Amino acid sequence: MRSLARDVLVCRGMKSLFAKCGIALLSLFAPSVFAQSASQDIKNAGHEAKEAAKETGQATAKTTKHVARKVKSTTKKVVNKAAEGTQKGADKVRQKTE
Repeated sequence: MRSLARDVLVCRGMKSLFAKCGIALLSLFAPSVFAQSASQDIKNAGHEAKEAAKETGQATAKTTKHVARKVKSTTKKVVNKAAEGTQKGADKVRQKTE
């Protein structure tokens, strides 16, 4: 019976020893792990910013092309309507002078 109680106490002592060693190791190596993680986070943020800039540039190019096409077609419509109006005016003047 006594040996069982002693084994339990030794076992509890070993658990606390392992826990203390684990905490000590964690406190020694944790800063380097977090430093590597922070460095990688910064690198990832840089890559994400680069990709976002690329996507923004592509969207801007697409929008610019779309707007340019719309401006071109609208300009053609305006010019043609102005030409029609000028032609009508010229026809009226021609009719009055005849």
